[in-house]
Amino acid sequence: MQELRVVGVRVELPGNQPILLLKETQGERYLPIWIGATEAAAIAFEQQGVRPARPMTHDLLREVVTALGATLEAVHITEMRDGIYLAELLFGDERTVSARPSDAVALAVRTGAPIYGAEALLDEVGIEIPDEQEDEVEKFREFLDNISPEDFGAGSGSAGS
Repeated sequence: MQELRVVGVRVELPGNQPILLLKETQGERYLPIWIGATEAAAIAFEQQGVRPARPMTHDLLREVVTALGATLEAVHITEMRDGIYLAELLFGDERTVSARPSDAVALAVRTGAPIYGAEALLDEVGIEIPDEQEDEVEKFREFLDNISPEDFGAGSGSAGS
């Protein structure tokens, strides 16, 4: 497993499909995941410190986990099967819960839990974006100019979320 950090959530035009972009903390590979609009908003809001008037579902989930005395230890994005990414929430005592990567990341950014990607997954779909001189926003824009959802087998909708 390689630790990943959230670069951000952007919208791919012209299809208005949100993309979650993760990057290895100790490497140069990026992991793009096409996600749904609700999950994109949940991740972006938390990253930007936006507090909606009423808690979002991921805020509720964080509170439920805390109320049950559990701690989210980590998120593992484990594989892609038939164009769909799979993830797990890891709690203490080696308890795991299957989750969509978008939901898992939305919860991780709320709890500070680390996010990891399986080495085999990163080998399969990780992308290196060249030119170390550019800032990540520019890299991400170039990345968006050159890909489509079909490049990752995600098709349309939120199948990869």
